[in-house]
Amino acid sequence: MDNADNGPVTARTVRTGTVVAANDIEYAYRRFGHSTDGVPLVFLQHFRGNLDNWDPDLVDDIAAEREVILVDNAGVGASTGTVPSTVAEMARDLLAFTDALGVRTFDLFGFSLGGFVAQELALLRPWAVRLLVLAGTGPAGAPTMHGWREDIQREARLDVSTAESLLYIFFAHTDTSRALGTDFLGRIFSREDRDEPTTTTVRDAQYDAILAWGIPDFSKLQRLTAITQPTLILQGDDDLMIRTPGSHTLAGLIPDAQLHIFPDAAHASIFQYPHEAARLVLEFVAAKTTTAAA
Repeated sequence: MDNADNGPVTARTVRTGTVVAANDIEYAYRRFGHSTDGVPLVFLQHFRGNLDNWDPDLVDDIAAEREVILVDNAGVGASTGTVPSTVAEMARDLLAFTDALGVRTFDLFGFSLGGFVAQELALLRPWAVRLLVLAGTGPAGAPTMHGWREDIQREARLDVSTAESLLYIFFAHTDTSRALGTDFLGRIFSREDRDEPTTTTVRDAQYDAILAWGIPDFSKLQRLTAITQPTLILQGDDDLMIRTPGSHTLAGLIPDAQLHIFPDAAHASIFQYPHEAARLVLEFVAAKTTTAAA
């Protein structure tokens, strides 16, 4: 996709569109990139994140070879409606959005809370979800999933997120990781036409959903065995927000899963290493779609 006046469309320049779904919610989204098979990669965002919180380096690298769709779910950013307090309701809201766009088959890239929603979508509509990328996320009911440790909760639940709070919760507490985190912050604030900021109402509803997802319940781990889609799991080696062992649990229970652990990284490993993460995603999608077509 190109803009005749300003050159190629990128994460920094793509126009924000809207679509009204059958649930009467108007969803804000950004759609661009190149598709050879008509199957877009839908990005599902983290706690308190909106369209602008995606790393443009990550998204642009992927959009060079895949069509991408970034979306604000119900009640988030510029989308209307109310933020649900459960992951299952968030998933159903996302299905209303894809139905409104007329997208019948799609891949999913879920980061953090978005990874919870992606797992739910894969289970609710297995015929529509072709494959999954799960980053910095974890399984329902597993150990250490019921909320966050005190310092992470303090920084994540400020009334207004700050650059320092994002560095604290997203990146490892090392000089090298924090330096790459500072670079990331510069990238996400580089777009001029910005999305609506998320509110404390969004924060509270989403954290309710996170807590409900994480209530200890080993029976919920059985649900992962029903995710038959090929799944790529990306995680930092010391995630303090959603503990790294949860990604190993995902990889062990999802039948067709691959796990990649980034070194010296925490929750936002995909933003610390955006080009490496994009390469892994593109290679995974290419390999799995080629295998399926053979």
